[in-house]
Amino acid sequence: MEPEAESSPNGGAETAPELGVDETLDQALDLGQDLIAQGSVFLESLLRPWNFYQICIAAGLLLTAILLRHLLGPRIRAWMASREGWPKWRMRVLVVIHRRLMPIFFVILIWIAVWIMREMTWPSRSYLLGIIAELATAWLFVVFVTRLIRSPVMRSLVRYGAWIYVTLAILNLQSEAAALLDGIGFNLGDMRLSLLIVVQGIVILAALITGARFISGTTAARVQANEDISPSMRVLVVKAVQVLLYGAAFFIGLRAVGVDLTGLAFLSGAIGVGLGFGLQKVVSNLVSGVIILLDKSIKPGDVISLGETFGWINTLGARYASVVTRDGKEYLIPNEDLITNQVVNWSHSNEFVRLDIYFGTAYHDDPHVVRKIAIEAAQGVDRVLSFRPPVCHIVGFGDSSVDYILRFWITDPTGGLTNIRGNVYLALWDAFQEHGISIPFPQREVKVLEGSTLETHRTD
Repeated sequence: MEPEAESSPNGGAETAPELGVDETLDQALDLGQDLIAQGSVFLESLLRPWNFYQICIAAGLLLTAILLRHLLGPRIRAWMASREGWPKWRMRVLVVIHRRLMPIFFVILIWIAVWIMREMTWPSRSYLLGIIAELATAWLFVVFVTRLIRSPVMRSLVRYGAWIYVTLAILNLQSEAAALLDGIGFNLGDMRLSLLIVVQGIVILAALITGARFISGTTAARVQANEDISPSMRVLVVKAVQVLLYGAAFFIGLRAVGVDLTGLAFLSGAIGVGLGFGLQKVVSNLVSGVIILLDKSIKPGDVISLGETFGWINTLGARYASVVTRDGKEYLIPNEDLITNQVVNWSHSNEFVRLDIYFGTAYHDDPHVVRKIAIEAAQGVDRVLSFRPPVCHIVGFGDSSVDYILRFWITDPTGGLTNIRGNVYLALWDAFQEHGISIPFPQREVKVLEGSTLETHRTD
């Protein structure tokens, strides 16, 4: 190609502001007509004898590859099914290869044909086959590489973009395509915004965001595996790394395509005003989330109570905290509520949790014996700590019974509080039944006197 054509994208970007809209459109039309003319010449050249023979050979090799896929595909699949005990990654690679058997066979066959023709005849008589072989190999390589991208949408975008690029590169059409894309655009102030800049920006941003995502994922895995860092600091470090990496990728991508970032100052100020007035709750939750992570008042794994909600912190997000209850419900509590409302953190400074239960016995039962039996019953329940022994005290003399409080300690509030209280009550019932301790309840007697007057006496 001519040197002027290779430098046309940069040159077009420098002189474009001086061109009018009509001149830009005329330039784009001229480039399009030039490409159409070159395509017509190329199609006419395909009708030449040896070019036509090469196309027929490529078509025959394609049919042969399809036939081999139908013949050998089921046998290869049966062989894969018999490979028990192989690692999952190896089986996944085999599945990907099995799905691409036809293009693999075609690439192998066409390179064999190119080698044979170059050994037996002039190189010009295998020129088209060489181009087709390079295209098929590059497309197949792109397919295997893009399989590493997990997102289906991103995988498709990268795959089709890479196919277009390698096709233009193999056909030596990069300069013409760049000039055509650069000719389609308009002036935005002092900046020339063309389709070429948009495509370059999308490619660069996609590459940078993919790299930032990979680095942030690797960093998050390393930080989460570090036991020397507290859970709240792990979340804070991961969030900070993600914000820095994605922000840097965005601004570097804009700068790489020539966008003047100083022009974004007014836009950032407008966004700040909008955040101050229209997104007060969102900003409040974001700031509250940062405060929670910094002061370590709540961290993943803590057991908390907030109003009627009792559960453990599953995750701490930028806007809310995920709290999972014992019945499997997941509450998304805004971070602002965790700052402004009263929160009971059952495992803030340590794992020890004391629980209290109340009960009463009849007046004729010896309180000393009742206290001893209650303590022994609580000690026999699983999850009740033995090195922090339960205690039992008299808290009052009621109308019907002597009232007691039984206090005991546990270290696993995530296992539930209602169930451990129920187990201790059940142990008390069994112990009282065994030792003849009675649990009184109020009783009333109704007597009918003369003159139809009702008199109620309460007996205990």
